[in-house]
Amino acid sequence: MSAVAAFSCLTSSPEFLRRVLWLDAATGAATGALQLLLTGLLASLLGLPETLLVASGWAILGYVAGISFVATRQFVPTSLVWVLIGANLLWVAGCLALLLGDFVTPTLAGQVFIAVQAVAVGLLAEMQWVGLRKATAQPGW
Repeated sequence: MSAVAAFSCLTSSPEFLRRVLWLDAATGAATGALQLLLTGLLASLLGLPETLLVASGWAILGYVAGISFVATRQFVPTSLVWVLIGANLLWVAGCLALLLGDFVTPTLAGQVFIAVQAVAVGLLAEMQWVGLRKATAQPGW
């Protein structure tokens, strides 16, 4: 089975969107907790200000609370998924601003950390969009 066929089969599941939402929540919870629990270590390793790591860690955990609320609804609200997609795209833009701007001077590890977040969050937004399209195309949505 080709990768495209496998992805198409995976996305055709009626639970695909909900699974993507839970994946986003789980990775966000891990990242937010990591940033809050290991702030000092990460700040020196990544070359990022502690205040940025703490503020973004709390923001991520707030997002996780929101996405968990959406994922637990009997019927996933389309408008709220669009809000989540928008929030993810804003996160990607923020990561790019950190990488390309003069706001911070991250170490190489910090640059990789930020770039990985941008790519991962961008992929999650894309998968949420695909899941939303597939879900709304199903009868009874």
